[in-house]
Amino acid sequence: MADSLLFQQKGEGTQMPALLVEGSHTPDALASASGVYIAAAGSAMLQNGEQQLRPCDTWLWLAVENGAMSLNNQDTSVTLCTGDCCMLPPASRGVTLSVPQEARVMWMMVGGTLSGAFLQRMGALPHRIMKQGTLPSQLNLAKYIVQATVRVAAAEDASSAQLQQLLWAMLASHSGQPVAMDAVLSHEIAKVVDAMRKNQYRDSFSLSEMAALSRMPVETFRKRFVSEVGMPPQSYQLSMKMERAKQLLKEGYTVRQAGVEVGMADPYHFSKTFKNIVGMSPSAYSKTALK
Repeated sequence: MADSLLFQQKGEGTQMPALLVEGSHTPDALASASGVYIAAAGSAMLQNGEQQLRPCDTWLWLAVENGAMSLNNQDTSVTLCTGDCCMLPPASRGVTLSVPQEARVMWMMVGGTLSGAFLQRMGALPHRIMKQGTLPSQLNLAKYIVQATVRVAAAEDASSAQLQQLLWAMLASHSGQPVAMDAVLSHEIAKVVDAMRKNQYRDSFSLSEMAALSRMPVETFRKRFVSEVGMPPQSYQLSMKMERAKQLLKEGYTVRQAGVEVGMADPYHFSKTFKNIVGMSPSAYSKTALK
């Protein structure tokens, strides 16, 4: 069996993951000059047991589409469930995935001189394996990235343009910009998403206030929002508040200051919410991010 771009056979008799689909990509001149591009991408069904990852010289973004697993190396052990992703800095070594039953994963390797800055804007830390949740639109975009990378790998004269668009759409989605599950958001839903972004998530819009902005009945708005964005409007709002808080903590804001900036003046409530969504307390995140 041919070697995988990501998974390493540990010895004779070990098997590659089932339903493994992957491809590599050599960026064209424009993609290379941009400083960030997709170097490879793939998806796989992991069976019960342990899979070892190859060390790679690019950033690795890996997401769990279905199932659960733990990602381990000498310094880190994180549990990943459906909808979680993990970002690994270049040259991360001795990384294994332990799967209790079975799990489907998607991944992409991101190269280029600006790849570190790009992944940090996606929530990565430069010196630590970082876990976080993903938006449904990001998982959908990741599927398109895998499909496009496999197609590009098979076509000698293929352009990098589609992969570049999909990669930047991933960042746009993470940053709270209007990216839908399959296409651009409708005008009504985009108005609500933009209203959240314009004041940098300081306000906390109620469901009825969001519906009023969209000029739709509350239940119609809620269903439309879930259909287009992939999650309930208030869950989306909270997720974006925590992404904004993470950025503020990286910039040196105190926990209290970050909470106030995202409309949570009560430090206890902010800390509890942050830990529930991010997986660690804001004080622990701040200490890690500022090392």
